[in-house]
Amino acid sequence: MNRKRLFYILALATGLLLTAGVVYINSLLPIITGYAAKNLCSNIFVSGRDQKSIEETDLNFSFIKLTRNEVDYDNKKVESRFLWGRSVAVYRDGFGATLLRDVTEDELLDIEFPELDPPEFIKDTVLWPLGDRLPDSVSTGIDAGAMGNVTEKIMSENGYNGNAFAFMVVHKGIPVAEAYKPGFSEDTRFLSWSMAKSFVNAFAGIMAGEGLLDVNSPAGIEEWEGDERRNITINDLLQMQSGLEWNEDYGNRSDVTVMLHCDDDMSRYAFDRPARYPAGTKWYYSSGTTNIVSYILRKKTGNDDAYYTFLHRNLFSRTGIRDAVFEVDPEGTMVGSSYLYLTARDYARFGLLYLNDGVFNGERILPEGWVEYSTTPASASEGEYGAFFWLNRSGKLPSAPRDMYMCVGHDGQRIFIIPSMEMVVVVLGYSPSSNGGMDFDTLLRDILGSVKG
Repeated sequence: MNRKRLFYILALATGLLLTAGVVYINSLLPIITGYAAKNLCSNIFVSGRDQKSIEETDLNFSFIKLTRNEVDYDNKKVESRFLWGRSVAVYRDGFGATLLRDVTEDELLDIEFPELDPPEFIKDTVLWPLGDRLPDSVSTGIDAGAMGNVTEKIMSENGYNGNAFAFMVVHKGIPVAEAYKPGFSEDTRFLSWSMAKSFVNAFAGIMAGEGLLDVNSPAGIEEWEGDERRNITINDLLQMQSGLEWNEDYGNRSDVTVMLHCDDDMSRYAFDRPARYPAGTKWYYSSGTTNIVSYILRKKTGNDDAYYTFLHRNLFSRTGIRDAVFEVDPEGTMVGSSYLYLTARDYARFGLLYLNDGVFNGERILPEGWVEYSTTPASASEGEYGAFFWLNRSGKLPSAPRDMYMCVGHDGQRIFIIPSMEMVVVVLGYSPSSNGGMDFDTLLRDILGSVKG
């Protein structure tokens, strides 16, 4: 081979590699800039945090930390740029932050969140758990010194190898620990990430109790009627056994990152995936599955005003949750996979609802048997997953009882519900598994070790 021909071959190969690299980077830009814009917008205008702390903590990784972010406080929107990529997220009252994907800012702002009934009480004047007034000097059998040591440790730098913003323990219905890092408080709304999935479980449970939903019926997605996907039931979706093709890899361009940051209709993106396994035979984790359920619930409620206020009327107001923001995609469907914002106390209230078999403050909210159904292992999950709840039946966290079940968020958010110990534990913050993640097993060991006798 002569040198001239070799030169042309090498030049062509280099050009092809450069072109492929540019194409791949271009496909990542909406994810990089979309992640930055959406999370910065939510954390500023929903959580009330400052831009500097968010960029130094939540956005300080991979290419995300290289974005240039501009916050428009007057119009409540954020623009993020990286290389030639650009994304904008807009905040709206009630809806939270939404990325502009195949929708204009004016189109979003034309949609107003329906008016909610005013609170029936002032939370500071009503006893816990419905309100925030705590009882005086009630002993539940906790060693206060030991629990204090746990609280001090988890709030310290790299406490339990993580970064907790908020920590709360409720024992026998009474808060026995509550702490916040500087810059956060009992009024801060914290991001759920995938803990939101368990709230979609509650939405489905209440609808089932009202006779509006049959979990054993086919999902009823019109686009599935002509192929094997018509056999997928709502139960298959709740238990993550739909059989739909899905990639939940957060580290690159995958189904979950494209759905959350590139697509205007997240549920449609998910239900457009082809079938890979027969329904009910294969378990694998899929955030898209939850957004399909959110879409089904939207259809079942009949109209959007009923859909957006359903949880507020039927769950939040009845459990003392006053400040919830469940964000929506550009198409208007709640992002049940990822985007719920609540205070630490409100996450604890949600845990108490399930700990008490769907009864809160003496009122039944979830139908009888729903919690048992939710914590029954999906057939192919090897005891690790129920219906939008993680389970400890396999002993994955060996220091905790096997009856414990969990709401689990991507960056170390947790609600641990432990029936045998009459306990709920809430951990919120930024402890991504890419950094090793928080040592939850040791944390639970120390918490449970504070129970006397």
